[in-house]
Amino acid sequence: MDIALILGIVGAFGALVAMLTLEGQNVTAILLPAPMIMVLGATIAVSFASSTIPDVLRAFRTIPAAFKGKTVKPADAIETLVGIAEKARREGLLSLESDAAEASDPFLKVALQNVADGADEEELRTVLDDQIALHERAGKAAAKWFKTAGGYAPTIGIIGTVVSLTHVLSNLSSPDKLGPLIASAFIATLWGLVSANFIWLPLGDRIDRLTDIEIERMQLVVEAVLAIQAGAGPHLLAERLRAMTPQTPKREARAKDRTGDDDDPQSGAELELQDAA
Repeated sequence: MDIALILGIVGAFGALVAMLTLEGQNVTAILLPAPMIMVLGATIAVSFASSTIPDVLRAFRTIPAAFKGKTVKPADAIETLVGIAEKARREGLLSLESDAAEASDPFLKVALQNVADGADEEELRTVLDDQIALHERAGKAAAKWFKTAGGYAPTIGIIGTVVSLTHVLSNLSSPDKLGPLIASAFIATLWGLVSANFIWLPLGDRIDRLTDIEIERMQLVVEAVLAIQAGAGPHLLAERLRAMTPQTPKREARAKDRTGDDDDPQSGAELELQDAA
């Protein structure tokens, strides 16, 4: 679980609270129901109006996944795929049908089942690429919805401020009330900016990034399954998949040290399995 989104949002609101406290303000001064309802409610409403109902439902369904940020590590994916390649070499491609039945990943399940059913390379790539494209479109549409909300929120905050200022102008005969009324009027603008930059835009960017990570993993599966279908060896497959995934400097240094040791040579698959462990 990647809690970056949670830490980021909590940290942003924490900085806002710290600023208010250091300036001697009470946090409740910005927690006014009227401007908050106006900004948050109208932002969701106009974002709803700018899209379709399926897109809105899909966007809200991505929120739990965005907060969890659960992704498969490349090393873990490579370990699984290399294990499948080893089994296919020992027992044949038909044996992958049992792996397809046991796979928890729907995409890998479809890929392995097609290999076991004897689909040719071109047909298999087409099927898998179509699924990747569908997943990418869905993820990008969800991310776009939240980014759109982030674009509307500041303007809606200004609208709320203008509405409040009309109430201020109606009380010009009471100078002692003007200060608090003007301060309250600008709370709507504050919440428009805060909701856009603390909630909507980070959420949209997070979903966008998680979609990219998932697409990279799916592409890794495609290349691995096609290589297994073509009869590639597990060691060669591990080297190829590792070359397709980003490595941290620490992992790169470890791999270089190991491969540079002539007294104890290790295959790419062994290196990858050790990194995964």
